[in-house]
Amino acid sequence: MNAIHFLRKSTMKVPSRVLSLRNASFLGFARSFNPSVFERKLCYKKKDFLLNFNHHAYPFRFLCFRRIVNGTQKLRRLPSSSLVQSRAVSRPYDVSIEARVASTVTGLSTRGNDIDVTPLVVGGNVAVAEGENNVKKNGVSAKSEVEKEAWRLLKDAVVTYCGSPVGTVAANNPGDKQPLNYDQVFIRDFVPSALAFLLRGEGEIVENFLLHTLQLQSWEKTVDCYSPGQGLMPASFKVRTVPLEDNKFEEVLDPDFGESAIGRVAPVDSGLWWIILLRAYGKITGDYSLQERVDVQTGIRLILNLCLADGFDMFPSLLVTDGSCMIDRRMGIHGHPLEIQALFCSALRCSREILTANGSSKNLVSAINNRLSALSFHVREYYWVDMKKVNEIYRYKTEEYSMDATNKFNIYPEQIPLWLMDWIPEKGGYLLGNLQPAHMDFRFFTLGNLWSIVSSLGTPKQNEAILNLIEAKWDDIAGQMPFKICYPALENEEWRIITGSDPKNTPWSYHNGGSWPTLLWQFTLACIKMGRLELAQKAVSLAEKRLSIDRWPEYYDTRRGKFIGKQSRLYQTWTIAGFLTSKMMVENPQMASLLYWEEDYELLDICVCALNKSGRKNCSRGAAKSQILV
Repeated sequence: MNAIHFLRKSTMKVPSRVLSLRNASFLGFARSFNPSVFERKLCYKKKDFLLNFNHHAYPFRFLCFRRIVNGTQKLRRLPSSSLVQSRAVSRPYDVSIEARVASTVTGLSTRGNDIDVTPLVVGGNVAVAEGENNVKKNGVSAKSEVEKEAWRLLKDAVVTYCGSPVGTVAANNPGDKQPLNYDQVFIRDFVPSALAFLLRGEGEIVENFLLHTLQLQSWEKTVDCYSPGQGLMPASFKVRTVPLEDNKFEEVLDPDFGESAIGRVAPVDSGLWWIILLRAYGKITGDYSLQERVDVQTGIRLILNLCLADGFDMFPSLLVTDGSCMIDRRMGIHGHPLEIQALFCSALRCSREILTANGSSKNLVSAINNRLSALSFHVREYYWVDMKKVNEIYRYKTEEYSMDATNKFNIYPEQIPLWLMDWIPEKGGYLLGNLQPAHMDFRFFTLGNLWSIVSSLGTPKQNEAILNLIEAKWDDIAGQMPFKICYPALENEEWRIITGSDPKNTPWSYHNGGSWPTLLWQFTLACIKMGRLELAQKAVSLAEKRLSIDRWPEYYDTRRGKFIGKQSRLYQTWTIAGFLTSKMMVENPQMASLLYWEEDYELLDICVCALNKSGRKNCSRGAAKSQILV
């Protein structure tokens, strides 16, 4: 009955056949469900579904069903699974979509820091501006030629499935003869596109994306006969067509969970980004019904079950392999990279807001609070680096064996790189790229530090110091195109050993010190949170001068980001969307406040170590709390 209930509430066009479900039980079917002898055909009309069950077989695909025309629906025969043709399904997304933001946002929710947004209202609903010459800026329409071009390119990158928009391709260069997987919809890549559409009042594409990727979560995914956990979200998906009889075709969604990725690495960040985007959808549109659906709540729980599972690790940070996030190639970030920890923190805080309060969620929320407390303390206390901390590490004693050890991770002072001593400013600091026993990665990773500000993983003082460092080292981190994905680059023997002589990650290129314009929107969000709008405007203006002329590259090369990347794709969608999202947030900083988190002053009071019960010392949570600005 639960399955029928949430299907009736759905506003999305559900595929006619849901096949090869590992966890079919959460849809209301027993674990013994056999997809080879079972098929669900759904007749769709508005928000009501009529379920008819027939026996057929078709492995490993989602198939869309024919839309109802004049109140009737023609059922299609099953295609042959051996005949699958790939087709890029992308068409302009230039329709006005009814937004779900009511005229008084503050009255819609009690879930947190809702603000008073005053949209243009017609007949009780938000009026979405049509055409490319309009954008809402305090009620005034204003757009530069670069913005007009960007919106046109973003619309051209939209992918449709069964006639509805479901995402944007990674890159949409008409002259690209070998798109590889850049013609797919990536979860992490779509986030800035989703925010751009949401901030413009167009929510349908985001809702469709969230629901379709949620369905893909249930697919069977294996590499060499081994399957990861049920909650794993795909890195990407592609809309393909399969031939039917009588020269007809059916559209299917074909996901990639890492089986085809370089190195066969599972995308750890995909599920975290999905939860973050789900919260953003509710905050911006004011429509929380999507979050409250049974299938969505189940999807959140599956992701959290993966992240919160017990293991051998002694630390609250997530342990991952190299290449499991935006840096998806070998770059020496295996272990506990900052980017994953910052996204993990955000996803936990999102889940705490989104999960429906009931008896079954009580224990999960408690586990989230405990993990957030431990993670926040761990990162703030041990990842932080400034001039004072570097001097402390420089004087570390090693091989300490006691509960009172200062050098808890047995870091050898010789690990401090020579470049750091001259580079780190007197006023400013940052969070380490990685921390493991006997290892500190002193590289500055931009995404991890920016998202630590956004999620309040760092303390207010630390967050301010991170922006101070970026401003002080502007030529190094921003250069001629903001922002470096990491600084500095691995060079010479270090590059050969750590990257395996990767020809794409040569020094100051791609993930190895390349400049990525898509980081602009996250920098803008962090600056707005910290009251540094002028710094965000400086970065946006710098990017706006070049992006259109350079045809919206994926990344830039050289120490200062002077040249377009040697293997950079042009008309990269998240470069385009990141610029547009930044422009809209700069023009309307109030909307940006819906996307970040403030300091949780009660978080560090939650301590589950209970060391005093065994006669040991209590943990020193005061060390982290002392840095908080009251």
